[in-house]
Amino acid sequence: MAPKAPPLGSQAVYTPPSQIYPVSESLCTNLSVFKDLMKEHRRLDDSVTMRMNRNSAFFRDKDRLGKGASTPEESCTHFWHELVANWNGRTEIINYCVDVVDRKMEEKRKALEGQESKLDAERSKKSTLYADQVKRNQIHNEHAVETIVRRRSFEAFKSRCKYFEPPLSDAEARKWWDAASAGQ
Repeated sequence: MAPKAPPLGSQAVYTPPSQIYPVSESLCTNLSVFKDLMKEHRRLDDSVTMRMNRNSAFFRDKDRLGKGASTPEESCTHFWHELVANWNGRTEIINYCVDVVDRKMEEKRKALEGQESKLDAERSKKSTLYADQVKRNQIHNEHAVETIVRRRSFEAFKSRCKYFEPPLSDAEARKWWDAASAGQ
């Protein structure tokens, strides 16, 4: 069986990473794999200008080919929903991993509390807890990174879609709009 060719061109940019990488507890406890996953999930935001250009071209072509009249507002709405879906997915992954590392650290702390306290064992216990604390802090810091990434994408989006605002009836889109407007 021939290996499956990697997605190229637009398909590579539009492939959602959640279809490629399953999220599990082991992923959350392996910091380098977790960071790689977040990097993959942030591809949409990293290429926001290019994707907005392609999105606009798609809607212009749709209009030009007579497949339905489209407006710039429709293009902005479509792209905003892509951003929101991506932000939701990343936030869920980060929150899941924060819960996993917090729970694992607490389990390890309780398990280590019951051991004898010889000098070597005490040093080992402290180094283990310190390593876990560093990992926990790194995963928790992803919330701050995510805020920065969202702010940058939101600014790029607003520069292209100056007059767009999600309708009040779309609660999820409004929630993200309000958070992004507030710089969160």
